[in-house]
Amino acid sequence: MTHTDLLNAIPTALSSLDLTTFGAQTSGKVREMVALPNRSRLLVTTDRVSAFDVVLGVIPFKGQVLNQLSAWWFAQTTDIVPNHVLSVPDANVTIAKEAKPLPVEVVVRGFITGVTKTSLWTMYQSGTRDAYGVVLPDGLQKNDRLPQAIITPTTKAEAGGHDHAITKTEILEQGLVGAALWAQVEQAALALFARGQAVAQKAGLVLVDTKYEFGTIDGELVLIDEVHTPDSSRYWTLDSYQANPSSPTSFDKEFLRLWFAEQGYNGDGTPPIMPAEFVAQVAARYIAAYEQLTGLQFVPAAQPAAPRILENLQTLTK
Repeated sequence: MTHTDLLNAIPTALSSLDLTTFGAQTSGKVREMVALPNRSRLLVTTDRVSAFDVVLGVIPFKGQVLNQLSAWWFAQTTDIVPNHVLSVPDANVTIAKEAKPLPVEVVVRGFITGVTKTSLWTMYQSGTRDAYGVVLPDGLQKNDRLPQAIITPTTKAEAGGHDHAITKTEILEQGLVGAALWAQVEQAALALFARGQAVAQKAGLVLVDTKYEFGTIDGELVLIDEVHTPDSSRYWTLDSYQANPSSPTSFDKEFLRLWFAEQGYNGDGTPPIMPAEFVAQVAARYIAAYEQLTGLQFVPAAQPAAPRILENLQTLTK
């Protein structure tokens, strides 16, 4: 698809679906969730895109890409850890089992990079060699591959807040996760990351770091949320990293964040409006990530997502 084709094919973006007649509805920055019978949830991805903890606008097909890419990854990793998916009946919809999220998020990092306060590189630059309780050697440069992938957990951000770095010792001492369950989390997270890196390399990409959310269903560890998408993971193109490790090409939401930063926006005030050509470039990267990782062709849904969901929801909840 050319940029013009993308813009001409934009479906009606989901903004906020009124699905409350079917159960309690929760609206997040980029997702709608509805409580369904039988301890299940209807998860609706939207085309809204967020960064800096605010919604920045709409990227066409983003919801479809994230929903279908996560569904693909869930299917590829059931040998590592069970997940919460029951069915994916629509390009934008996943029906999932109700899970109890763990109170920590798990970030696995294969490289030392990042610019935020919780990023490994920012802490390392400040002289911290044991961020997240993991001791790193001296002499690392930005974007270097780490000696081995490491787990850097954070607290789950409260509404309007930010997540904070936390160590394994603190997690266990505070009773946030039991020792046996945390051991399962670590084993699953590292295995998922290794699988993700292998698939990315085959696709001409580098999986730099990624966030996993785990939960439990009747005490059993499960993988929830989204997996290895351009929103939940950092990707570089392999060729650009090999050619210039200090400035690789971003193949994820970082591309969008950098544009806003160049406009002088860092989350305060009203975000600038994204030009149509830039929106199309971002959409093209999301689609390319899906196609390169899965080996499948992305075919936009024929109808706007909202009517499809409303037409089919009665059947889905029976």
